[in-house]
Amino acid sequence: MNADLLCGSLAEPARLRTYSAVVLGARTPGEIADATGLDTGVVGKAVQRLIKAGLLTASPAGLSAVEDVFKDAVRTGRPEREPLDPDPSRDAVLRAFIRDGRLTGFPTVPAKTRIVLEYLVNSFEHGRAYPEAEVNAILNAWHDDHAALRRDLVDFQLMTRTDGVYTRT
Repeated sequence: MNADLLCGSLAEPARLRTYSAVVLGARTPGEIADATGLDTGVVGKAVQRLIKAGLLTASPAGLSAVEDVFKDAVRTGRPEREPLDPDPSRDAVLRAFIRDGRLTGFPTVPAKTRIVLEYLVNSFEHGRAYPEAEVNAILNAWHDDHAALRRDLVDFQLMTRTDGVYTRT
């Protein structure tokens, strides 16, 4: 089941409450109705729809929730991730600190900091002079603390600063 179908199956409040009640231990429509406060007719329709969707199963022991469907939907619906760096060890560092094109935090290990900064410095062209305001704007796209990033880029000698003008080294 893909994520859209999964979400659609649980988008109706009665189905979501029904599924939740089964996850929490309700095994019969009567127990679900007692746990949720829903009318038994509404519960019956919700159970039928959830069984059809593959979210519930019925057996002589009662209803059971199929919980693996969530993992499966995430795994099959996830697009293939492009590595941020061809080197798997560098890529692992970048993945740990960069999410959705933003820096989520600052590494505390200098070697990891260098890997992240070497990735971020690619936002700048070689040989081009950047005024500080433009550097700040580019770095703000990565993280709100542009001043720390700017200092680190200079400290790690990935950029130079002369009279408020920055150049990638």
